[in-house]
Amino acid sequence: MSFHVPERHRVMTGRLATDFTYGHNGYFLLASDLPGRLLSIIASDGAGWEHVSVRALRGRRSATPTWAEMCQAKALFWDDEDAVVQFHPKRSEYVNQHPNVLHLWRPTEGAIPTPPPLLVGLRANDPVEVTR
Repeated sequence: MSFHVPERHRVMTGRLATDFTYGHNGYFLLASDLPGRLLSIIASDGAGWEHVSVRALRGRRSATPTWAEMCQAKALFWDDEDAVVQFHPKRSEYVNQHPNVLHLWRPTEGAIPTPPPLLVGLRANDPVEVTR
């Protein structure tokens, strides 16, 4: 399990510029798997959390990332078997400084509990038990 950054996509010029000495913290810009879109990503690891904020861009227009784009970001910054979450906080704790940005989080200490997959549905290799 590992948090890692796609160095080849790190932005190293401009006001959000960082380099490898910033570790997991920085601004990254890369092509989305969806045609004509870019992913604008800020990553950080502090205060006990690994964090990635994701915004999609089509030209100069900002868009909320799709599920597929969030999966793309997750795969870039974490390993396949790492569990990360998108929180829906209490209304009283909402913060929305940038429209169209979604966030992925993973605590640096301890594992995120996850429900059994069966509570979501059957996977391709799950045995199906039919009762009458």
